[in-house]
Amino acid sequence: MSTAAETAPTADPTTPGTPLDLAGIGIGPFNLSLAALAHPLTGLRCAFYDQRPAFHWHPGLLIDGATLQVPFLADLVTLADPASPWSFLNYLKTRERLFPFYFAERFHIQRTEYDAYCRWVSENLPGLHFGHQIDAARWNPEHEVFEIDYTQLAPDGEAQALGRTYARNLVLGIGTAPHIPVPLRPLADAPAVPVLHSADYLDHRDSLLAAGHLTVIGAGQSGAEIFLDQLRARPTGAEGLHWLARSPAFAPMEYSKLGLEHFTPDYTRYFHALPERVRDALVPAQWQLHKGIDHDTLAAIHDELYRRTLDGGWPDATLTPGVSVRTAGRVGTTKVELHLDHIQQGTRSRLTTDAVVLATGYRERRMDTLLAALDPYVRRDAAERPRIDADHRIVLDPAVTGSLYVQNAETHTHGVGTPDLGLAAWRSATILNSLTGTTSYPLPERTAFTTFGLTTPPTARPGTVPRPGSTLVPRH
Repeated sequence: MSTAAETAPTADPTTPGTPLDLAGIGIGPFNLSLAALAHPLTGLRCAFYDQRPAFHWHPGLLIDGATLQVPFLADLVTLADPASPWSFLNYLKTRERLFPFYFAERFHIQRTEYDAYCRWVSENLPGLHFGHQIDAARWNPEHEVFEIDYTQLAPDGEAQALGRTYARNLVLGIGTAPHIPVPLRPLADAPAVPVLHSADYLDHRDSLLAAGHLTVIGAGQSGAEIFLDQLRARPTGAEGLHWLARSPAFAPMEYSKLGLEHFTPDYTRYFHALPERVRDALVPAQWQLHKGIDHDTLAAIHDELYRRTLDGGWPDATLTPGVSVRTAGRVGTTKVELHLDHIQQGTRSRLTTDAVVLATGYRERRMDTLLAALDPYVRRDAAERPRIDADHRIVLDPAVTGSLYVQNAETHTHGVGTPDLGLAAWRSATILNSLTGTTSYPLPERTAFTTFGLTTPPTARPGTVPRPGSTLVPRH
């Protein structure tokens, strides 16, 4: 690793002779965390690129009053460096809001506040390049660097200029994409059909409120928040709401103290060391750890429904779990018909509605197009997914001497904590320690009271005589 003094006079990442040490593709919370923790490491030359004109975190779901499901300590840096100038508490200090926050006694902050905090970091942290669309990345074996081609975009999204930068190492933080179930894709893609993903909810909230009947599909936190928001805004007795879910219940998220230890570095390391087939079976079975609904949100929904029975009637709101959408189509020019299967009953039904919100979650973005030129170097598992080592680095052919790190694309190797904001700073610190070959950020050896696996006793050397009470057994 070159030092700042050595690189500063001649540094020019547009030539392969003086590349960046690290180039980041995507500027979401995870790569923003990495950039913030890399900032004080003098001698580490980094740049991060994103095609959006500015930072925004799930803008379509910044519903008034909605809070993060993790404590404010799960900011970009604190769990790796509490003294960082990029912490949430320092953000409050710069806004002269520390005392109000102190008296508010909020452990879980609102999403709008988290979004504002991240934008503050993105607007003040150097080395971030918005309005840059990455077109391709490839390995240059002659200079032993990655070449990154980009298009610089105008504020309206029009292409302005083409460029290329070089880096010894890459980190992908391209995030996730809204998932639309196959039966509903033709309707979601059709113009003027009121079927949309929850990611776009706030942009269409007013028109959804005007719909005589609205169906929300999905039993996660987003579905619950949208159902609650619509319920509160609609008149009593004329709510016109139906909430459907594949899961057998509108279930609460596992939020016990020991249950939360599945989101610790200890569990991440344990999960990574498991056989591939075991990991693949574990992830879907752990859905309630990260796909359930916050207890307070469930309580608020029940309270609102109960309040609407005080005059003796029942709200026009139906909540049906255990249902899948088999097919869907249009009825006339304004309505949607959903063909439903009840999983436990084995029955079928039809539901006609005026609009549909798909709170059906997100999936990891495919890297195929972006990394097409690197594909021959990527080592894959039995399911043709990239193999990823404990340091969040894609396993590449030894001919590639640079490292290719990933953020929020390794659930299959690192488990349910992969998309969790609480592990952002730890993962960023892990990547930086790996990248620099030093302990830039000392990390704790133990983070959970739970011991997730059995430890194998050490084996004695041949001829060793165990002490009384020892478990050591000599080899034969």
